[in-house]
Amino acid sequence: MIGLKRSQNKVGGHICPNPMQHSPRHGKILQLLSREGVIGVAELARRLQVSAETLRRDVRAMARRGEVLRMHGSVGLPSVAGEAPFERRLRENRAAKEAIAHTAAATIRDGASVMLDSGTTTALLARALRGHRRLTVVTNSSDIARTLATLNGNKVYMAGGELRSDDGAALGHAAIEFVRRFRVDHAIISAGAVNCESGVLDHAFEEAEFGRAVLACGRRRVVVTDNSKFGRPGLVRVCGLADIDELIAEAPPPADLAAALKAAGTALRLGDETPAAGTSRPSPGAAPA
Repeated sequence: MIGLKRSQNKVGGHICPNPMQHSPRHGKILQLLSREGVIGVAELARRLQVSAETLRRDVRAMARRGEVLRMHGSVGLPSVAGEAPFERRLRENRAAKEAIAHTAAATIRDGASVMLDSGTTTALLARALRGHRRLTVVTNSSDIARTLATLNGNKVYMAGGELRSDDGAALGHAAIEFVRRFRVDHAIISAGAVNCESGVLDHAFEEAEFGRAVLACGRRRVVVTDNSKFGRPGLVRVCGLADIDELIAEAPPPADLAAALKAAGTALRLGDETPAAGTSRPSPGAAPA
């Protein structure tokens, strides 16, 4: 009985397990977060094969013990609290975003021209392109520019304007007018949300405007996004599903969104799959218009 009293607490007249005792699932959550830093609640529930509500109960208990930090639909370790917002977002669903980035990089040949926006998935795509040679890269992201500018004979064009303190991205009229001068092989943007009703969306007006401008510059128009964005609402519409050639993700979308993509003629690429017939295979090379 002495051992029982040491391992249990009395709360509201009931004997409850000691809150410091971990379930095996809590240990798995900590392992995943130690590796990736921040993971969306829906993605974490999927990996652990439990319901979102079960996962939220686990997270609430762990947050009370100070083991994890809850943040806007995601969960992370307390150590991420001091990170800059962009660095924090870069760690969210990191494994999924890296899988998407490597898949997208495999569709781009040496010598091609690529335009990238300032999303976290496109930032990881830039890292996945470090082994490519003689790329022409147009971007509004100082992070992407730094990643690729000095490597393997690449040419990097950086849009101007005021840089945001969050992620070092240039947005607004000057940045849009700059990228409109180019016609590139691959125009690739990330997304804040993708749904059947509105297509591709973002949560900020300036980012949506810039993403729309990027897509208008590409012979191949691509959205890269992890499956946590599927079915989400968004504030500002970037474009319809028919306005992109391909969507690259790490996991299949819900059935209704998959049907909408098919109806729009938009190819869906997952992992090493080959996109649907009719997806363009652009030639490398581009120049300002």
